This record gives sequence, structure tokens and C-alpha cells, in this order.
Amino acid sequence: MNAHVSPSDAPAGLYTAEERIRRDNSIWTLVQGILAPIQFLVFAVSVGLIIHWWMTGAWLMAAHVSVVVKTMTLYAIMITGSIWEKDVFGAYLFARPFFWEDMVSMLVLALHTAYLVSLWGNLLTDGQLIALAVAAYVSYVINAGQFLYKFRLARLGASSSKLSTEALA
Repeated sequence: MNAHVSPSDAPAGLYTAEERIRRDNSIWTLVQGILAPIQFLVFAVSVGLIIHWWMTGAWLMAAHVSVVVKTMTLYAIMITGSIWEKDVFGAYLFARPFFWEDMVSMLVLALHTAYLVSLWGNLLTDGQLIALAVAAYVSYVINAGQFLYKFRLARLGASSSKLSTEALA
């Protein structure tokens, strides 16, 4: 199976029957289901701290720590997501159904990593660091939207498959 294909080579559904079985049997599906809302919660708290800093000038260290924690949760979900993708599609990244999501994920990782390097290397001012965090978070929101859209497509595909199977019975 060649998992590295262009997006235009994708079949009509999100998953083949075999991929759906592998997805449903993979422990990494559960791990992703647990990590995604945790990462979103960390993101929401961090956004609140960043807004608080912008409005008051206080809690800068808390904002920085929250972005670091958010980045660590991002790394965790990206690593386990790559393992999930290997389990289901046979490739760690850029598998057919998640090609564009993985492309945007690379930008998300790059921006979050640039934040860490800049923070630890003392390369930017506090305002520049927070602006970089906001750019990373905007890319994260776009990427999360992509994955939520695919999650919805998968659910709709599962419903239509179930209806088709029931109609044949």
C-alpha cells in the first residue's frame, strides 16, 4: 500500500473498510480522543492568560508557562497522532485523508517551536513572544478546525455506511 499519495488520488470516502477497522481497533484512537480536549483546555486557559497580560500587563510568567505547557501538549498529540496515522494508514505523516491537515500541522509545530526557541534563547521581547504565541494559536485553531471537519466527515461516513449495510440486510 502506498500511503504517500497526492490528495487528488483519494477515494470517495475518508476511510477504506480496512482503514476503518484499523482505526477502530487502534489504542491510539482513544489516546487522540483524550489528548485533543486536554490540549484545547490548555489552549483556552493560555488564551485567557495572554489576554489578561495584554489588558493588565500582569501575569506574564503565567502566560509564558501556559504557552510552554500548550506546546508540550501539542508535541504529545502530534507524536501520538503520527503513530495513529501509521497504525491506520501505514504512514507516519501525509497519509491520503489527512494530507492537508498534516501540512498545516507542520506550520503549527514550527510556530510553537519557534516560540520555545525564542523564549529560551531570549531572542524576542515579551510583546514579540506573545505575538508569536498568538500566531501559533491562530494556526492551531485553523488546524483544529480541519481535524474537526474530518471527524465530522468520518461520523457521517460511518452513519451512511451503517445505513447502507442495514438497507442491504
